[in-house]
Amino acid sequence: MSRKIALVTGVGPGTGAAIARRLAKGGYEVAMLARTAERLKSLEAEVPGTHGFAVDVADGPALNATLDEVTARLGAPEVVVHNAVGGAFANFRDINPDVLQQNFQTNVMALLHLARHTTPAMIAAGKGALIVTGNTSALRGRANFAGFAPTKAAQRILAESIAREVGPKGVHVAYLVIDAVIDVEWTRRMRPDAPDDFFIQPADIAEEVWHVAHQARSAWSFNVEIRPFGETW
Repeated sequence: MSRKIALVTGVGPGTGAAIARRLAKGGYEVAMLARTAERLKSLEAEVPGTHGFAVDVADGPALNATLDEVTARLGAPEVVVHNAVGGAFANFRDINPDVLQQNFQTNVMALLHLARHTTPAMIAAGKGALIVTGNTSALRGRANFAGFAPTKAAQRILAESIAREVGPKGVHVAYLVIDAVIDVEWTRRMRPDAPDDFFIQPADIAEEVWHVAHQARSAWSFNVEIRPFGETW
C-alpha cells in the first residue's frame, strides 16, 4: 500500500478507538489490536483505513504472530502506539499474584515484543515513532495500586531504555502520562455527579498522541504529561 502504516494496541471504546480514528484521519492505514473481534469489525466499518486484528497482547507468541500478519498484510508500521493496559485495584496483601503477573505481561512484556518486532524496520528507514500511553501509576505507587503501579513503572522505564537505544537511530519513543479520568461510559457511571470538564476526552488524548508522534526531530519529547485544567497535581 502507498499509505503509511500505523499500529495501535488496546483499541477499546475510548482512547484506543480515538487514536485509531486520528491516525486514519491523518492518512495512515491503521492496524487495530484488541481482544474483542466484534468491536474491531464495527470500527472497521465506521472508520475507513482501519484493519482489525483480534489478539490478547499478553500472549507473547500470539502477539508476535499477529505482528507478522500485520506486516504481511499492510506493511511495516511507521507509528506504533501501545495503549493496551492491564490493571487491578488492591493492596499488596490482597492482590492475587497471578493478576499482577498478567498485568505485567500486558503492560511490559507486550511493549518489549512490540519494540523488538517493529523498531528494526523503523531503524532501517531512519524514522518512526513508538508511543506508550501510561498514567500516574507509572510515577508513584499508592496503597491500593499494588497490582497495577509496579507494572506501569516498569513499562515507563522499559520505554526509556528503548528510547535511549533507538532515538539516536532516528526512532522517536515517548511515554505519555494521562493524569486524569478518561471520559468513557464506565467512568461516567462511577462519577455521575462530576462535571464534563472533570474528565479528559479520548479525542484530545489522541490529538496529543498524534502531536508527539510527529514532533520535529530537533525537539523530541520523552516524558509527556496531560491532564484537565482543573486536575490537582
